[in-house]
Formats: sequence, structure tokens, C-alpha cells
Amino acid sequence: MHHSITRSTSESRIAAVMAIILVAALAAAPWWGSTAELRLIGEFMIYLSLASLWNLLAGYAGLISVGQQAYVGFGGYMLFTCAIYLGLNPLLAIPVAGVLGALVSIPVAFLVFRLNGAYFAIGTWVVAEVFRLGFAQISSLGGGSGTSLPIKVMKAMAGSKWMREAMIFETALLLGIGTVLAIYLLLRSRIGIGLTAIRDSQIASASLGVRVERIKLVTYVAVAGMTAMVGALIFITKLRITPDAAFSVNEWTAFVIFIVVIGGIGTIEGPIIGTIVFFVLREYMADLGSVYLMILGAMAIAIMLVAPKGIWGYVRERFNLSFFPVGYRVKLDTEKALKPTDTPGGT
Repeated sequence: MHHSITRSTSESRIAAVMAIILVAALAAAPWWGSTAELRLIGEFMIYLSLASLWNLLAGYAGLISVGQQAYVGFGGYMLFTCAIYLGLNPLLAIPVAGVLGALVSIPVAFLVFRLNGAYFAIGTWVVAEVFRLGFAQISSLGGGSGTSLPIKVMKAMAGSKWMREAMIFETALLLGIGTVLAIYLLLRSRIGIGLTAIRDSQIASASLGVRVERIKLVTYVAVAGMTAMVGALIFITKLRITPDAAFSVNEWTAFVIFIVVIGGIGTIEGPIIGTIVFFVLREYMADLGSVYLMILGAMAIAIMLVAPKGIWGYVRERFNLSFFPVGYRVKLDTEKALKPTDTPGGT
């Protein structure tokens, strides 16, 4: 009996082909979709990015943060600063916001990493509140009432409205698909092996030589930078920023946690499934007001009771599916058994 070690599965190969077709169709959306459809798909990509990043942080590195809105808001404010005062093209300001978000997360990490468990979660929320109060004091950015992107800044990005909408949409698509792909490739790397080990057992991974704290720090900084880029994109689409909107715990953290929990934490597929479910529920129930939030909460509790690992976790355990395989699988190839006459001394 021989065996071979592989990562890909038949399901993953089929999923890859379908994903390529879907991405190609979405990339052409500015030519076949309406403005409303482009904004809906763009918003879907934004939440997919935020959910995938939070899942990497909490589901793999074990860092349960409820303060990721700090980097969403920081990225948005850095975009406005670069576009208004430095004259940068708003789209070019997105990676700049990402770099600045990663840099500012380093001293923040040294503070919050001194905390564990629930204290870490509370600490990240406190940091986000400090960010919100800090930016509310900056009068050049509108203080507590916020500010808007000047029309000339948007016109400098592209001449026509259609071109601006198309460029923003393609950027959202690039960030959404790029985030999922980057996380997939990361989890297939040496750091990814360490993250998977930390997800399964932090104590065991540390005993095997995994540099837990270093990997957690790298993950936190990388996620902060990417989250700041997504935040910058969010406020290009909104054209206006205020401290309360930029650092909203409901919009940029609570909904994101809901998406990951119902989809399946600690998996790549989970945030994708969760984002789809969230947008379907929002599309049909958003008009219910506070009742809508109650329904979301009740649904999250029900799913956690029935399927603690989320929708995708339940599907994966029941049907052994994996569209994004990041580990190795041993494939056994059974050979034809030897006949008695083939063995030494056989008759």
C-alpha cells in the first residue's frame, strides 16, 4: 500500500474554477450592473474583508478583539488627511493608510498584549474609544461633526462619475478577493502552520517550539494594516467621515463578529458563508429597525447552540468538504493483493 501527500481536493479544484469565473463576471460588473448593484457588491466585499481579517485574528491567533473599529476609523481619517492636505489621489491614499495603520498598531499591540482573555477584548475596545475621542478633537478634520471630501478631490480621481464608480468598485473587489486569497496563502505558509497550531492548542503549539507571541504580533499588525485599508475604502464610498461613524462598534465590529460566528470561526469559508447570510437577512429585515438586531442576535445564539462551529463547521464535519485546503492530506493508494503463486514458496 502506497500513500501520497496532497493539499488539493476535487472540491477545491472545482471551487477554484468556479471562483475564477465568478471573479471575472464581477470584474465586468461596471459594464452590466447598475449603480445600486455596484454599491451592494462593493459593500459585500468590504464586509467580507473585515470578517476574514477578524477571523484570522480571533479564529487562528486567538486574539478576540472588539476594537477593530479603531483601525477602520484610523484608515478613514488617514485617507481624508492624505487626500485633502497632501493632495494624494484617494485610491493611492488607501495603501498609505494601510501602512500608517500597521505602524500605529505596533505600540497599541505592546499595550494590549499585556492583557489576556476578556481583559484583552475590553482593552481593544478602550483603545478604539481613545482613537474616537482623539480624532474628535482635531478641528482641521471637522472635530466632532466630521468633514467631507471636497468635490475637486473626487474629480481629480477620474473625469466622469461612471469612471469613479467603476474604479471604486474594482478597488473594493480587489480588496475583498485579495484579502481572502492573501489569508489562504498565509495559512499555507510556515506562519500559517504556526497559526493553525495555535488555533488547535496554544499550549501544545508553544511546547512544540512555535513562537506564539511573535506570530500573534505579526498577525495583529498585518490585520490592522489591512483593516485600515478597508476603512479608507469605506469612507471613499461615503464621501464623509465623523468620529461616531468611523469608530462605530456596531457597524465595524459587532456585525463582523456576527458574520464570523454564524459562518464558522477558524475557517476560510466561514466568513464567506456568514457574509452571504448577513446580507440576505439585511436585505429582507433591515426595515424592522431594532427588531432586526434582535433577530440577528437570536439567530447567532441558535446557531451556536445547534452548530457551535458555525454553518460551515457543521457542513465540513458532516460532508468532509474543504474548498480552501490549507493542511496536508494523506491519500492511500491500495494495490492489487499478491497472489499465492507470487509469494516465495507459493503453490
